[in-house]
Amino acid sequence: MASTDRIKRLIRNIPDFPKPGIQFKDITPLLASPGGFSDAIEAMLHASPSDVDLVAAIESRGFLFGAPMAMALHVGFVPIRKPGKLPGPAFEQHFDLEYGSSTLAMHQDAVAPGQRVLLVDDLLASGGTLLAAAQLIEREGGEVAHTTVLLELADMDGREVLAAGGLKSFSSVLTV
Repeated sequence: MASTDRIKRLIRNIPDFPKPGIQFKDITPLLASPGGFSDAIEAMLHASPSDVDLVAAIESRGFLFGAPMAMALHVGFVPIRKPGKLPGPAFEQHFDLEYGSSTLAMHQDAVAPGQRVLLVDDLLASGGTLLAAAQLIEREGGEVAHTTVLLELADMDGREVLAAGGLKSFSSVLTV
């Protein structure tokens, strides 16, 4: 089993980034540690179902975890990106963040109706990003079978936002 202690030690807090009052969780030390990064992927896989058809992950840090998880599960990978970054026809979903608002996009043919999707990101804060990504998947007829993140900010109530939005199956490796 993966070492959550090592994972936790390799995530550093950067105060007032990207703006005053935000406590940014920097995963670059984790990514630089082969053992730590491997532990993180293993822990996220362990907390997620394996009976999925696709892994979808959110730009950009979610890609770092979602792509290797898709490879380990032997399923396809769906990138959920910022608008204007995908070459084909895409659906867009606007949402609010804890420090502003944003939009996500997904190719219109990325998910087939009925496909079970594991939705992956690095962090759950207010829940808006993951909920917007889930809405894109569901718009295509896909089912978000499970949502997993490396890190959950407990004081942001994101888990409750996901549940209120219909995402009942959720896991995080670390809660801070």
